Amino acid sequence: MKVAVLKGGSSLERQVSLRSGGRVEDALERLGHEALAIDVGPDLIERLRTGAPDVAFLALHGRNGEDGTVQELLEILGIPYTGSGVLACIRCMDKVLAKHLLIEAGVTTPEFFAFSELAFRELGAAEALPQIEERLTFPIVVKPAAQGSALGIKFARTADDVPAALVNAFSYDDKVLLERHIDGRELAVSMIEQDGGPLALPIVEAFPRDEDFFDFEARYEIGRTEYRCPPDLADADTAAVEDAARATWKVLGCQGFARADIMLPEDGEPQVLEVNATPGLTETSLLPMACEAAGIGFDQFVERAIELAIARAGEPVSP
Repeated sequence: MKVAVLKGGSSLERQVSLRSGGRVEDALERLGHEALAIDVGPDLIERLRTGAPDVAFLALHGRNGEDGTVQELLEILGIPYTGSGVLACIRCMDKVLAKHLLIEAGVTTPEFFAFSELAFRELGAAEALPQIEERLTFPIVVKPAAQGSALGIKFARTADDVPAALVNAFSYDDKVLLERHIDGRELAVSMIEQDGGPLALPIVEAFPRDEDFFDFEARYEIGRTEYRCPPDLADADTAAVEDAARATWKVLGCQGFARADIMLPEDGEPQVLEVNATPGLTETSLLPMACEAAGIGFDQFVERAIELAIARAGEPVSP
């Protein structure tokens, strides 16, 4: 089978994507498939038409890769692809939209407020910051509305920290959200589709060594973060976290595989931060770590993702 591996692209997560795609290509070679490596750019459609792959494995991260854009193009071309569909990708990529949908469905997520750059520039939104800060209490997490891999996230420990954190977040996106910081355990629940629903893999707990939160550098630089999979959690807490992850998958309409990032307060219910519809597959990424803990090899995961993509397109699954 010929599998197009879409990777790279022009987003800020390009290097992570190239590493994810490289691992997938190695797995495809071991599995006996033909890998068609595509560093996504303006010639994407031409390369897909010329290469005529049977299926596309999406290892793209960030804008154009996991926001529904490339998924839409693949559907136009009639090429099955791994992971979630267009609508779910749009929902997951836009943190503000995702949080509103979760709240509407009764899934707990940290309290937040979101503003566009236009609101600050033309509607005087900055004048409302004191009320926002009073509602959320410090520290506050300031983040871009549509970035992955913890890009652009800053802690504002006091009111004096907020302006710089906003400037930083707006450098990544034209909409930002200010979110109540949840003091608790940082957990990730990776899920693989099984029998039409999400199978929760063993939970991964992150312990950043140098920062108060799991930022981009801590996530992708080996040695910056310690992990435990599975973590030492009470059975009731494990069940609650997995239930929250599965509920989030269903609310956002995920398919194939995804990862939910969740905070677990010492005394309280799990708080869903966000869902990544195209999780990283690098050496330090959490989904492969969870697969390994579940006894699922990386090659097996890649094969399963391809099978799900073809099955979803209504074509027979290869043995």
